[in-house]
Amino acid sequence: MKRNTVVIGMLGSTLDRGATPQRWEYWRPTVSLGQHEDLRVDRLELLYSGVHKNIADVVIGDLAQVSPETSVQRHLFELQNPWDFEEVYAALYDFAHSYPFDPEHEDYLVHITTGTHVIQICLFLLIESRHIPARLIQTGPLPKREQKFSGEYGIIDLDLSRYDKIAERFRRQAEVGAFFLKSGIETRNAPFNAMIERIEKVGTESAEPILLIGPTGSGKSRLAGLIYELRKRRRLVRGEFVAVNCATLRGDAAMSALFGHKKGAFTGALADRTGLLRQADGGVLFLDEAGELGNDEQAMLLRAVEEKRFYPLGADTEMGSDFQLICGTNRSLDELAAKGKFREDLLARINLWTFRLPGLAERPEDVEPNLEYELERFAEKTGRRVRFNREAKELFLRLATGGDAIWRGNFRDLSAAVMRMGTLAGESRIDSDIVREEWARLERGWKELAGKDSAPGNEDADLLREALGEKAVSLDLFEAAQLACVIRECRKARTLSEAGRRLFAESRKARQRPNDADRLRKYLARFGLAWREITQLPERLTSGR
Repeated sequence: MKRNTVVIGMLGSTLDRGATPQRWEYWRPTVSLGQHEDLRVDRLELLYSGVHKNIADVVIGDLAQVSPETSVQRHLFELQNPWDFEEVYAALYDFAHSYPFDPEHEDYLVHITTGTHVIQICLFLLIESRHIPARLIQTGPLPKREQKFSGEYGIIDLDLSRYDKIAERFRRQAEVGAFFLKSGIETRNAPFNAMIERIEKVGTESAEPILLIGPTGSGKSRLAGLIYELRKRRRLVRGEFVAVNCATLRGDAAMSALFGHKKGAFTGALADRTGLLRQADGGVLFLDEAGELGNDEQAMLLRAVEEKRFYPLGADTEMGSDFQLICGTNRSLDELAAKGKFREDLLARINLWTFRLPGLAERPEDVEPNLEYELERFAEKTGRRVRFNREAKELFLRLATGGDAIWRGNFRDLSAAVMRMGTLAGESRIDSDIVREEWARLERGWKELAGKDSAPGNEDADLLREALGEKAVSLDLFEAAQLACVIRECRKARTLSEAGRRLFAESRKARQRPNDADRLRKYLARFGLAWREITQLPERLTSGR
């Protein structure tokens, strides 16, 4: 079935004017719509002001002469100031909202030639946003010597992807963006490349949260920074890139670091603090190891993401911050949510765009291009360019892509290996002996870590990592064993005093006025811990064997 062509247009109060017989000797834009043999207009929706009714009557009569098949629907369109953008856009929006568009049976063209520049811009915006499901039709006069009063016309489709040259430019821009997100590395792993292309699309088209999941060293932090840089290049952000490892945040320090605080909010709060969320206003906030956030921080973060508002610690007045959130984690947030350790509503909010970054062992074909990248980084850091000899490079790639290559630290392992081999090579090339020595070192380190994972006392290590984050590795063995024991007893007790009585059961007998709660509080404070934090650690780490 043939579809009707409907044109929506403003009456040209100047160009369409004329009532004398001489009006046929010059070009009139609205009348010209019916003067083209290759353009059939079945219906014209004519918008005009009541003061121009006489012009409208003449134009409609003349259009009936040149194009009898064109019916005209009149629409009174009154504006106090046709140059007022807000008024014009609102009026045209109301018209578009109330008009009974039927795109399944009709094709719509909007005549962009008549009306003020403000009207033309507003029509353009409403079509580009698809509030008006139409294409543009632009008319214009021909040179006088051609004596053709119908003039000429052109139809413009704002779906720019339909234009080959523009689409090709968009495609090249996307390729450049994806290459940038890969740090300029010619990666060969097809699933990884497809994921980066999708991240490029999302990173430049959406400001919604992004969740990056991947093992330690898989490049989450670097990718988050590159997403920010790409958005900055496209002028999509105006603020800073602010990154924080949530594993290092605990208690009041976590709330203060993220949301800021007012002077006197807690002991040691000697001055106001802005906080990272406020610092990221207009930019990107990257929360690495987001699964380590406490319940209170998660609740406040959810509101900050949804409403762009939050309360600094100890403040009565809200602060605002409009930032894009990127979260990174090497743990399953779904599992944490199932155990009640991560808010399901926050997970649902940050899980809109989720990307899993594979480890290096899952991308053996990308070892070689990343090796070249690390060699370039070595040259930048040291000012000395170093290369493998042919046999050494073949040996390293064979070992690095084999089944025994665990790459537990992923790209951090590779970077460290290149740094060590490059340093040992000196002014010479990296040879096979250096490669064998390095590979033995890597394998030894992987085995040691695997042994620690299976060691009987590993529950203590996990417990201390949960409580102290990266600071846990700095504890002496004696301190570590003692603190782990204290934490376990705290979890078994209902109150701080009860835990103190159990921990100091013997020594308290020699005291006339024992204050077990205060004694335990001071002990925990030595490590920057508090009772509330200790008792909120995951049960699996404090239940013992």
